[in-house]
Amino acid sequence: MPFSEKIQTLSRLAEEKAAPLFAAVGKIAAYNTERVLDAFARCRVGLAHFSPSTGYGYDDLGRDALDRVYAEAFGCEDALVRPQIINGTHAILLMLRGILPKKGGRMLSLTGAPYDTLSEAIAALKEEGLIYDEIPFGGTPDPAFPEIAFRRVREFDPDVVYIQRSKGYGDRITLSVKDIRLLSAAAKAAKPGVIVAVDNCYGEFTEAGEPFGSFPEGFDGPRPSHFHDGEEAPCDVAAGSLIKNPGGGLAPCGGYAAGKKELVERIASALTVPGIGREAGANPAGWRLYYQGFFLAPHVVGEALKTMIFAANLLTLAGFETSPAGDEMRSDIIETVRFGKPEPLIAFCRGIQAASPVDSFALCEPWAMPGYADPVIMAAGAFVQGSSIELSADAPLREPYLLYMQGGLTYESGKLAVMRAVEKALS
Repeated sequence: MPFSEKIQTLSRLAEEKAAPLFAAVGKIAAYNTERVLDAFARCRVGLAHFSPSTGYGYDDLGRDALDRVYAEAFGCEDALVRPQIINGTHAILLMLRGILPKKGGRMLSLTGAPYDTLSEAIAALKEEGLIYDEIPFGGTPDPAFPEIAFRRVREFDPDVVYIQRSKGYGDRITLSVKDIRLLSAAAKAAKPGVIVAVDNCYGEFTEAGEPFGSFPEGFDGPRPSHFHDGEEAPCDVAAGSLIKNPGGGLAPCGGYAAGKKELVERIASALTVPGIGREAGANPAGWRLYYQGFFLAPHVVGEALKTMIFAANLLTLAGFETSPAGDEMRSDIIETVRFGKPEPLIAFCRGIQAASPVDSFALCEPWAMPGYADPVIMAAGAFVQGSSIELSADAPLREPYLLYMQGGLTYESGKLAVMRAVEKALS
């Protein structure tokens, strides 16, 4: 991969600027690795847990122990981890179906309109009787926002409050664990008993601890936050995808929900059959990759964070606008780049694809991707199809031509790919 002298010089500068945040990421990865390792030990994970199951999957030891490992590591009461969940949107829809009242119900999104694919799922819930509303959520931090959420929850009287942690395809901040806990406390103060549900996609292990578990102790690293200090409370339940952060690049498919036991049981019934719930569901391929991926996840997420920090610095030095900036702490693995026009955006995606380990020969083209309102271009040369913890870059072809880049299994390979992509965008 020969690079121009300009890109090599800018890359050296970008890496030098990234050094302080790289050290912070290392602290977070070490802390979360300790939590995961402790969870494996407390749950007495053994070789027998990796075995496959067939048929109904009754008494699948590996499936049941994996649920306990997730709950222990995340610091919450219970978890449901299943290969039958096809993606993040499916996990979130199952979560909402499980926790909303059986007939209709009221749901308030505190973070504005959800991303494209979930918008269609919510439209389907509205046809089934859901009464839905959302609070406009700006792209910049607003210290008064918890108070705004408090007042709106009182006015709307929802059964469920919904929070999207990551920016999705929006031009907005990603919420930190502390932000989510502040909003959760505001919602519960406005209406005791309201269920606070979080789309946790792209956020797992990017910080010390998760928004739906016990608050982490013994961590002295930085904690990003956008809102003012105040009373905090964990959310009640959250959901995400296994081909994003918690799968560690090894889980071949699946999703999870985690949080309060009663709610997780209801979500299990929404996934399978009431009365059976989590007691059935076979995995003929076995569970080793799910355990091994979760064990590696804190480190792999750290590698992805380092890749995005480097990318932010390099792109900024090359004259592009990025969010978060290269010196900002992060709460997800996504980097946004504002290109302003389609040509450099498409060239950047093609550079990422050309430097991928899989399908490097493919030429990215915008296409009508299912579930999206605009043509989407996607660079994703991944070992697991659609995996967002592996380095990928995608964008809806609409103004202001924002590109969303995420992942990176190793910093070294991610750095090379970003260098190639920036070179193509500048050419």
